[in-house]
Amino acid sequence: MMEIKRLEVGPRMSQAVIHGDKIYFSGQVSSEPVGDVKGQTTAILKQIDGLLARCGTNKAGLLSANIYLADINTFSQMNEAWESWAAEGALPARTTVEAKLAGPEYLVEITVIAASQALQ
Repeated sequence: MMEIKRLEVGPRMSQAVIHGDKIYFSGQVSSEPVGDVKGQTTAILKQIDGLLARCGTNKAGLLSANIYLADINTFSQMNEAWESWAAEGALPARTTVEAKLAGPEYLVEITVIAASQALQ
């Protein structure tokens, strides 16, 4: 049976779950949700970089990303941050939708699935 490893286990969820060669991340929101969509997206992507590193991989290992926007009209702002961050040639499958998020201060939430060891 494959081992399951959980990082930052809280009362409701784990920030990451590693099973086999896949890592599943919980939805990430900005730890300081101030500013606009581009700023919050940039902050979230930095948090994702940190979690990926703790799991022994990097953004080149991303397999899938789901992005939730409080307002779909901010799609281009989110994409500005995403496109300057994403690993060229190693883009994940991605979905972006409008959704009501956990609180009005949150403008963006991102969840990803990654391979445990990224190809460089």
